[in-house]
Amino acid sequence: MKLNAIIVEDEANSREILRNYLGKYCADVNLVGEAASIQEGLELIQKHDLDLVFLDVEMPFGNAFDLLDQLPDRTFETVFVTAYNQYALDALNSHAAYYLMKPINIDELIKAVGYVQEIKYKENQLADTMLQPKLKSVEGKITLPQQDGFQVLNVSDILYCQADDNYTEIYLENKKILVSKTLKYFEDALAGFSFARIHKSYLVNVNEVVKYRKGKGGSVVVSNGKELLVSASKKKDFLAYF
Repeated sequence: MKLNAIIVEDEANSREILRNYLGKYCADVNLVGEAASIQEGLELIQKHDLDLVFLDVEMPFGNAFDLLDQLPDRTFETVFVTAYNQYALDALNSHAAYYLMKPINIDELIKAVGYVQEIKYKENQLADTMLQPKLKSVEGKITLPQQDGFQVLNVSDILYCQADDNYTEIYLENKKILVSKTLKYFEDALAGFSFARIHKSYLVNVNEVVKYRKGKGGSVVVSNGKELLVSASKKKDFLAYF
């Protein structure tokens, strides 16, 4: 699929190099504009329906993170292109899809574009179809430890699990159960079933997901109407279930 993209980079030579590489090695990238500043970048983003922004970190009158802070609900993916490796952690925290170092390695550029393409393809595919998980619900039960023993629960009755410090709230259709175990405990316990860790706070029964909404990470709606955030780092793995 084609990716509508822009380059936000203050150095004309760097823009030219990236533009030429994209034209020669990444035919599926449709470059719709270039910006030499944060303000120009914002204007282009507001003007176009974008899938991908190639973003330099250090620019006059601001940096890449200043731009992203103004776009909390962005639906495009970001590839950082920079000569400075000290921004890698900040880029990760800003949910960048990829981090390219200058001078640009062509193989890494192709890999970055392919990674974004895979995410956007799956998002667009799901946008127009009813969600049907690849994996069928596996019949089974799970035990929930309690002070006076344990409770036996059908795995298929669980809609999602939510972290609450060292406790976990188990959500069923009409009630929730608080258990003195971490979310990681239930992630491991339910590993053989159709459950996906979509966020540091959520483990969801994929069979109960009825809608996915695009976003930085996006969000899912489960069968009881509850909307749960998907973290950017978990999005690709979650989308693979469909």
